[in-house]
Amino acid sequence: MIDLNNLPKGHFINEAINEDLKQGKNNHKVHTRFPPEPNGYLHIGHAKSICLNFGTAKEYGGLCNLRFDDTNPAKEEEEFILAIQDNVRWLGFDWDDRLFFASDYFEQLYEYACQLIKKGLAYVCDLTQEQMRQMRGTPTEAGQLSPYASRTVEENLRLFAEMRDGKFADGEKVLRARIDMASSNFNMRDPVLYRIQRNEHPRTGNKWCIYPMYDYAHPLSDAIEGITHSICTLEFENHRPLYEWVLNNLDVPCKSRQIEFARLNITYTVMSKRKLRRLVEEGFVAGWDDPRMPTLAGMRRRGYTAPAIRNFCEKIGVAKANSTVEIEMLEYCIREDLNKIAPRKMAVLDPLKVTLINYPAGQTEMLNAENNPEQPEDGSRKLPFSREIYIERTDFMEEPVKGFHRLTVGGEVRLKHAYIIKCEEVIKNADGEVSELLCSCDMSSRSGMEGANRKIKGTIHWVEANSALPAEVRLYDRLFTKENPDEQEEGKDFTDYLNPDSLKVLTDSLVEASCALCTGQSSCQFLRHGYFVTDTDSKANKLIFNRIVSLKDSWGKKQG
Repeated sequence: MIDLNNLPKGHFINEAINEDLKQGKNNHKVHTRFPPEPNGYLHIGHAKSICLNFGTAKEYGGLCNLRFDDTNPAKEEEEFILAIQDNVRWLGFDWDDRLFFASDYFEQLYEYACQLIKKGLAYVCDLTQEQMRQMRGTPTEAGQLSPYASRTVEENLRLFAEMRDGKFADGEKVLRARIDMASSNFNMRDPVLYRIQRNEHPRTGNKWCIYPMYDYAHPLSDAIEGITHSICTLEFENHRPLYEWVLNNLDVPCKSRQIEFARLNITYTVMSKRKLRRLVEEGFVAGWDDPRMPTLAGMRRRGYTAPAIRNFCEKIGVAKANSTVEIEMLEYCIREDLNKIAPRKMAVLDPLKVTLINYPAGQTEMLNAENNPEQPEDGSRKLPFSREIYIERTDFMEEPVKGFHRLTVGGEVRLKHAYIIKCEEVIKNADGEVSELLCSCDMSSRSGMEGANRKIKGTIHWVEANSALPAEVRLYDRLFTKENPDEQEEGKDFTDYLNPDSLKVLTDSLVEASCALCTGQSSCQFLRHGYFVTDTDSKANKLIFNRIVSLKDSWGKKQG
């Protein structure tokens, strides 16, 4: 039982629901739904809606359904249905036994349409799309009533039944609501309720050749399921009068209340399903789960965690006005989560060989290294160390620039968890490139050794030559170079702003031996490089790591 004296607070949606509860609407119940169309994969914008709908129901001790708006079979596929269910579960939500499809209600929706016809509120129209557009009017001029709006109830019922029976070609006739061609809201100027469309449906096959429009099917699906609050994004605000018109003119079991909130926009990203589909179909990315995509499947493969995404959705809050969130905020949330849970590893992305000339040949010792300094309870691991190691090529400069505190000829640097070394000699190949460094090792400077804390400005990471594992490392970056790719200059397409450096593949990288235990999708922090995760293509004999995010955090610093 909901305690009316202790209702959740926080934003305008809470206020609207609280008002309904205090007035005793819907028997003091809260029942929401998440209604995706299965015409693509869910993206980070959908995550906000998922968290809001499922989260609101939980706040009020209510229920939330998962319902597929499968009313356009031309673009819908079983693959998308399964992927959406998987993504919602992965994000941390469950609909229990409340999985529904708009197609479950096709027969009821047809009967409701017949009721509207009988009330003189719907008619079969023969105008083409172009003719309807021309007769729709302008913002300052009323539209023209269709010449077919005067058909009798009997004629409309017969024609609508014949539409269902497949007696007309696609586009030959539609069923329209009869509302008000002079309305200031274009959605109320006799909108189409049904169209003829011969496409095999993923669930109903070829049983139907007429399909309801979203603005008709959605309010009735809500009503049939007993949805009390239909929470949707702001672009549906102008559709709300039609939503209410449908419910108010039919005898439905529940009259849901539509509430709109601002959709999520993120810099350097596109959220349009149409545009995301183009990226996939035109080969700009490797698929819906490409780690550069803002799809949940892509972010999951990239290594983003469900708690980080939920935290992000909570931080951005719920607003009435559209705005754009900095992508740095999303990156901050994943760093914040991974910093606590990701074990530290050492990986050399561009290896340069180092031989420690005074270290005993044939000797290998095991050095101690903490797994996560943020979580001491995670313990430590053993790192093999020997005469031959590899360091990052960028950690050495023959002629160092000002402020360079890593390895130079005659200079010293500390190896993380190991010793202080000094470069004695540089070996180059026939092309004049540095191929190996000969270094001396201060045998009294091992980390943890008594008296070994000699001050050295630079500390670098490394891997031991004999035990290091080869790995492919994929460095992902933002997909677009423009902050708002949707704002296109004249003659430009959003794809003109794709970042040519959004993916760099390094095939000769080396990782410490313990990375062999990174099975499935295991995330870790490669010291000094960022957070990484094993890719779904990674195998025991071919390790593949995706960069989730770098270590640099500009957003968190700005907030501080």
